[in-house]
Amino acid sequence: MKSKTILYGVVWIVMFGMMYVSVLAQYDGGVETQYVQTSVLNIAYEVQGRADGTPIILLHGFPDDIRSWDGVIEGVVSAGFRTYAPYLRGYGLTSFLEDTTPRVGQNGALVQDVIEFADALGLSTFILVGHDWGAQAAQGVAALYPERVTHLVSFAPYSLTWDDYQQGFNYPQIQALWYQSVLNQPIGEGILYADAKGFARYLWQTWSPSWEFSDDVFEATAISFMNPDFVPVVLQAYRGSYGLASNDPRYDAIEAQLAQRPPITVNTTVLLGADDGINIFMPYMLEQTSDFSGGYTAKVYDGVGHFIHRENPQVVIDAILAIRQS
Repeated sequence: MKSKTILYGVVWIVMFGMMYVSVLAQYDGGVETQYVQTSVLNIAYEVQGRADGTPIILLHGFPDDIRSWDGVIEGVVSAGFRTYAPYLRGYGLTSFLEDTTPRVGQNGALVQDVIEFADALGLSTFILVGHDWGAQAAQGVAALYPERVTHLVSFAPYSLTWDDYQQGFNYPQIQALWYQSVLNQPIGEGILYADAKGFARYLWQTWSPSWEFSDDVFEATAISFMNPDFVPVVLQAYRGSYGLASNDPRYDAIEAQLAQRPPITVNTTVLLGADDGINIFMPYMLEQTSDFSGGYTAKVYDGVGHFIHRENPQVVIDAILAIRQS
């Protein structure tokens, strides 16, 4: 099995590593892709809105990309905000500067990426909106750098540590994490190299069971999974969470801070889907006032699954517009 997995990886990189850049251009949303360098990445991102608009950084999750924000951006840009939507490490046109840099997807790395991204763009303060991986990263930034975040909008409850997903023997939640068990085995690596799109499509379908997305919508994002670093970054993210893959030691200090479950003191809005197939909704998710110790609002929406910003972008727009009113 190991030799087959290695073969899948070699074939995948050879076939797609050089062609996905030109293909991705077909789905760029009509906005010019820009780039900024951090200590380890060349981050591709899209920016929209007037130059003096209130800055918002939009962080996508797994398996997703910046196209997930298209339905939100128009509504907030027209209200005077300026949006920055970066491709996370391993996705789309974002690339590593050095071949020797470990391809990790640990949250400490994502937190550092966001801060360096903001620094490179000269954004001293900003609103932070995050989904899935992006929600964990956004929470990490808000917890460790509260002076930088004017407001946090998270599509996940407090989730800075692995234990935050458990809450005792929550069997529906344990069952929902089946895909992580798969990714921690050789078969998971083989699946990602051979059929990342099929795997991602199944996750979309089961995580948002009432959302009927089109092939065009899916393909516009799935092209980002052709990034040569996508598979190693994803595998490390989920294997590292279980202690089955090494983290990058350059982020040890951040990881140590996150492990202490620091409270998030910035004003926070949490938006959840009642039909979320991965973050199984529980009433306690609306009552995390000890974890979110600043101004705190939490809402759950019926008929909405995991991809709330895709399924009902207006509630996200309304939440962002309410920040200005408050």
